[in-house]
Amino acid sequence: MIKPDFPENEQERISCVKEYKLLDTLPESDFDNITSLVATICNVPISLITLLDTERNFLKSHHGIDIQESPRDISFCGHAILQKDDIFIVEDSRKDIRFQGNPLVDGFKAIFYAGVPLKNKQGLPLGTLCVYDHEPRQLTDLQKKALITIAKQVINLFDLRLNNRLLDETKQELTDRNAELNKFASHVSHDLKSPLANIISLTNFLKEEDGNNFTEESVEYINFIEESAESLKNYIDGILIHYKANELLNKGKEDIIVRKLFENVQSIHLLNKKQLKIENADNNVFLNKAAATQVLINLVDNALKYNSKPNPEVTLAFSENKNHYIFTVTDNGNGIEKKQQDKVFKLFNNNNQIDSKGKKGTGIGLFTVKNLVKKLGGSITLKSEVAKGSMFQFTIEK
Repeated sequence: MIKPDFPENEQERISCVKEYKLLDTLPESDFDNITSLVATICNVPISLITLLDTERNFLKSHHGIDIQESPRDISFCGHAILQKDDIFIVEDSRKDIRFQGNPLVDGFKAIFYAGVPLKNKQGLPLGTLCVYDHEPRQLTDLQKKALITIAKQVINLFDLRLNNRLLDETKQELTDRNAELNKFASHVSHDLKSPLANIISLTNFLKEEDGNNFTEESVEYINFIEESAESLKNYIDGILIHYKANELLNKGKEDIIVRKLFENVQSIHLLNKKQLKIENADNNVFLNKAAATQVLINLVDNALKYNSKPNPEVTLAFSENKNHYIFTVTDNGNGIEKKQQDKVFKLFNNNNQIDSKGKKGTGIGLFTVKNLVKKLGGSITLKSEVAKGSMFQFTIEK
């Protein structure tokens, strides 16, 4: 008997075998179906998918025998991976000096063998797709071609399994990182809000203190500090809302009358029926109430903030089609220029708009709204005319 040598690139080959993480795994129907098919095509009792480890031949799938591994130094597959040909065939192992005295020949009557090396994209042989018979024989050209072709599909299955595992690992890593980022953002934002509130309170106190001797320039500096603190506070509030918005998606769906949904938004903003009008809202819907409410709150808040009219008005309306609920938020506010309308949903884009208190927005709110709507299976559009008002329409998948 002649023991098979190790390939020149054995360390690299072993590293690739272990990367697939198929060693010592349980049987899988995808692979077992292949060995069963190959045994039928080649009309043999035994068909295997093997992986050559450092000192053993692991049988990922074994049709016709019960063993799961055998020593590598007696394996036929150890010889097969050394060949440059597409298929390695031993018609009668009893007449081949390499296998005389081999326990597989004497104990298991492995007389005939045909194996196709399973080569990855780098051309490294991980193992074989092979067949055995207990008597000498030959394969037809058609059987050889089928064995070689199916071996390529085995490698495709290996790669698919590897890619799925790597994808799952990457997905879990992103989930963990996102959770850490959410925790970090929430923690830092809360820690910053308290000193910012103190700065705003102190600037107000300084401006209102009786008998202060501040110059006009000093008062201007204090106002600048207050405006900067307010701006930063708005950014922090926006960030908190953005990160908490994703948590709303975990809320389950529930039945609710649309009018009740609209009235909740009206109550949160402390608006009367003239300030917020409700139309076509008697339908019953089944949706994520928390997420839908947050979208409406943000849109109504924008409609009020960017409205310099003496009597701001917002109208909430509802309709539906076969696949989506449709919500419309219309206002009589300042409107948005045509060239700016396609940018309003981008992060940190505020179109340089000034709200009714003379402050610029953060550009976080509408970005958050669009993300929420998208994750609810819908979309959002804007129609607006300067000085006349805007209409935001968003859909939620049924």
